[in-house]
Amino acid sequence: MWPSSQRSLPWRRWYQPGVPADVGIPDVPVTRLLDDAAERYPRRPALLFLGRRIGYRELRTAVDRFADGLHRLGVQPGDRVALILPNCPQQVIAFYGVLRRGAIAVQHNPRYTEEEMLRQLADCGARTAVVLDRSYPTVRAVRGRLELEHVIVTSLIEFLPAVRKAALRLPLARIRRRRAAVVQDVPDDPGVVRFRDMQRPVRRHVRQLPVEPARDLAAIQYTGGTKGRPKGAMLTHRNLVANACQQKAWDPGGRPGQDVTLGVLPLFHSFGMMNCMIAPALSAGAVVLLPRFDRDRVLKAIRRHRPTIFPGVPTLYDQVLDSPRFRPSDLRSLRVFVSGAMALGQATIDRMERVGARELIQCYGLTEASPGVTGNPLGGGARNLTVGVPLPMTDAVIVDTEEPTRVLRPGEAGELVVRGPQVFVGYWNAPLATAQTLSKGWLRTGDIAVMDEEGFVTILERHRDMIKVSGFSVSPSEVERVLRRHPAVHECAVVGVPDPRRGERVVAHVVEHPAYPFSSDELRRHCERYLSHYKVPSEFRPRTDLPRNTLGKVVRQRLRDEDAGPAAWRE
Repeated sequence: MWPSSQRSLPWRRWYQPGVPADVGIPDVPVTRLLDDAAERYPRRPALLFLGRRIGYRELRTAVDRFADGLHRLGVQPGDRVALILPNCPQQVIAFYGVLRRGAIAVQHNPRYTEEEMLRQLADCGARTAVVLDRSYPTVRAVRGRLELEHVIVTSLIEFLPAVRKAALRLPLARIRRRRAAVVQDVPDDPGVVRFRDMQRPVRRHVRQLPVEPARDLAAIQYTGGTKGRPKGAMLTHRNLVANACQQKAWDPGGRPGQDVTLGVLPLFHSFGMMNCMIAPALSAGAVVLLPRFDRDRVLKAIRRHRPTIFPGVPTLYDQVLDSPRFRPSDLRSLRVFVSGAMALGQATIDRMERVGARELIQCYGLTEASPGVTGNPLGGGARNLTVGVPLPMTDAVIVDTEEPTRVLRPGEAGELVVRGPQVFVGYWNAPLATAQTLSKGWLRTGDIAVMDEEGFVTILERHRDMIKVSGFSVSPSEVERVLRRHPAVHECAVVGVPDPRRGERVVAHVVEHPAYPFSSDELRRHCERYLSHYKVPSEFRPRTDLPRNTLGKVVRQRLRDEDAGPAAWRE
């Protein structure tokens, strides 16, 4: 039987003073968070982007205009709208604008290959997409095999300050290189709409179309599956509002209308979506948006905007500390570092402590939980080699992997199973996978963990075979399928090995075909054609055979064991 909700929850005694055991979750759409912030703090900066300041009232106006533009294009409640953008104001405007129409936002990595883009766009069935000009060629190449009717194209320069825009209009001889790095020409293909045309003034207030927060979807977030096929996690408005409320409650020192979040994490990732877009709106906080990670640009942003919250992954923190321009005083304004998506090792913890970083907490989540599940307590109670304790209104147990209804005792390793208002409602177009993952409100995470008697959770192994590269999930099966297309590959197995900078790196073990010579460079170029850069193996190791069990299945664990040293999450 699943555990009773009346049982003792030992972790609550570790909640910081001011953190409630239960959180009131308003029955509202996600857009209400933005609307409330715009009413309470209309002039408060919502977004700070490369010198451009966008206040909450201005942001809401842009969202309303975009929603009205979607209405003119015929977008209806329940339609999926693909967002293929890096961190920029257009990403935020489009996300809330889609939700304002009662439609569903489906975010994609703008650096996806044609194959990756085709697979996700076909699965979600989007008829409208919002695309960065640099990503348009990829969408254009696959559009003939999709039902995309409208493609809204934008450029990073559209929301630059007027001074910087003027600089881009200087004589071509002076700006050729700079302009080429910022904007690309887009053909006038059928159905192509410019983002600026979606910002026409409207004379009336654009109302939120009715939604049932507990039932209607706000977003479909694709997550890497252990079978190699990314699945779309269906997140309702209530899921996202609940997780924002849980995270706000976890930080009783938060300052509504004053906090500044450093938005380095990609918004298309569930971690970035929640911590750098939705949760800040709940507290009317400002977000410093950076289109991509560059350690010197991050330091410049810290010195200029003095952020108070830095959500990130350990590799980001390490790279900032590695910069020759870094000074410990750079971190003076930051009061919370929220580390997630990959294991936080002792070396990074020690480095952060030496430079005076305050309140570094390791947290745990997964896309299917919007994503936050556990967190280390603030106020000096962090045990950062664990992922902390369950957030308010979240329950967690460790169960037997073979008999998941049997709850294990403290200290015994098994599968982490959780439930709470942030847990998703299922996978898009995948009822079998949903049934295998959800049971009576409990989510099987697939992660192997232990919980001690005080409720602190330690992750031993994440999805067993899944690889975490700088916080991004890489499915070994997906990489293996690409490799097997090459004539040189007779058999292959892909694993992750510890890496001091990225957490893990991808390594391919390849049994070459006897009639085709093995070439690492050729295989790398082959993978780069079909896979995003972080999925491409960093090393191709030739082998005569692969280790298998008695059923003939390749045992990836034996390949991992060949690499010296424990995995990052076992430190």
